[in-house]
Amino acid sequence: MNDYSTLIHQASMGILVLFSLVTWAVLIAKWIQLVKLRRQNQRYAERFWSTANFNTSVTAQEHQGQLARLANATHLALSKGREGPCPVDGWSRQEVLERSLQKQIHGERHLMEHGMIVLASIGSTAPFIGLFGTVFGIIHALQAISTAKSASIAVVAGPIGDALIATGIGIAVAVPAVLAYNFLGRRLKLMIADLESFALNLMNRAQRHGFELGDGHATETQRQLSGAA
Repeated sequence: MNDYSTLIHQASMGILVLFSLVTWAVLIAKWIQLVKLRRQNQRYAERFWSTANFNTSVTAQEHQGQLARLANATHLALSKGREGPCPVDGWSRQEVLERSLQKQIHGERHLMEHGMIVLASIGSTAPFIGLFGTVFGIIHALQAISTAKSASIAVVAGPIGDALIATGIGIAVAVPAVLAYNFLGRRLKLMIADLESFALNLMNRAQRHGFELGDGHATETQRQLSGAA
């Protein structure tokens, strides 16, 4: 039993050290990802609002980032709407565009949330793993005290103190994981809100062009000719 208690105590400490490394690795990776996405979105947003032609503004194959992928989804949705033997009308193109943008936003959310469950799991389980290690550490300490046949403070303090270290490490591992989860979760919500806002801008701009990829002036001219006919 003595050997098993020591082994379990050491295994708990090893798991906590591994959890700590994973927490910081996920935090650094997610931070780099968010900074990269923010820069990509800023570059494309400048290009989108500086381009007068709607078709050109949503043609973003050479750009990277979430906003560029939303623009490409817009271009693809509207292109499908005017192709084929039976092109759909404006209302149908609007519905297709709305579904395409919603699907793309869901995909972006899933991509950004990748790894967040790891932080949540570590933050919730690390204290219990530390406590688990402490229990078996205390068992090992009590067995050592029984073997020494002495209950003096000099004999008790050392083994019990070593056992309680596991609880402290568990809390020290959990706190950064919880803080990282809350911080990154807040940043993700803000970025999702920005994506939804940009999607509305895409919908508004597409509506002004009759959900067509051509130039707005050309679209208006076609409407006038159709009305005259």
